[in-house]
Amino acid sequence: MIEIYLFVNPIGKKCLSIERRIISLINEYDMKIQLRLIPIMNLKTVSEFMQRIGASEKDIQLRTELSQEIHSAALDVKAAHLQGKKRGRDFLVELQKTVGEQKQPYSKKMAIQLFTKVGGDLEMFLEDRHSAFVQEAFLTDQQIAHEMQITCHPSAVIYNYGSDSDAGIRIEGCDTIHHILDTYNTKESLIAFLESQSKDRPIRQSDIDNHLSLI
Repeated sequence: MIEIYLFVNPIGKKCLSIERRIISLINEYDMKIQLRLIPIMNLKTVSEFMQRIGASEKDIQLRTELSQEIHSAALDVKAAHLQGKKRGRDFLVELQKTVGEQKQPYSKKMAIQLFTKVGGDLEMFLEDRHSAFVQEAFLTDQQIAHEMQITCHPSAVIYNYGSDSDAGIRIEGCDTIHHILDTYNTKESLIAFLESQSKDRPIRQSDIDNHLSLI
């Protein structure tokens, strides 16, 4: 079995493109792949997001607003996941599509509309959204990201439990993830790639630009 930890910005467009590819891969390949979508927020990821949207990192007011939006959206996602992985994933995709692609401003009202759209229990969602459990789950996610040394989004950590090694492969950045999915675009080549990296064989730097490592 393969387990993928995908660390994302819950309102980011680039993260959505990666999620779509991995979900498509899961549906296409006849193999057991468990996907864990983890929304993250820290100073570096907020700064990176500001660069992507062309904002000045010195804009303290915007930084504060974005941090609050990402944090609130992450709590929305955690609450949605309590009603099942598929519903949580569908909600995250709708949220990123609406804010990231369609550039509609995030709001709690929007989150409610989108959760209703994916067919969840709204009363339960609102109750969970403001619970201590969801806040603790969010903090746990940030601790996982810290322990795996995640510094940007999207980033993935992949464990191949079919190999002899228990090491995870960390892949950082949208371009690097797309490059690997483009290069190893069959079930067989992807498994061979994961097995080769788990054995800590040397990687050509020009191929992945130093954004792949073992943890």
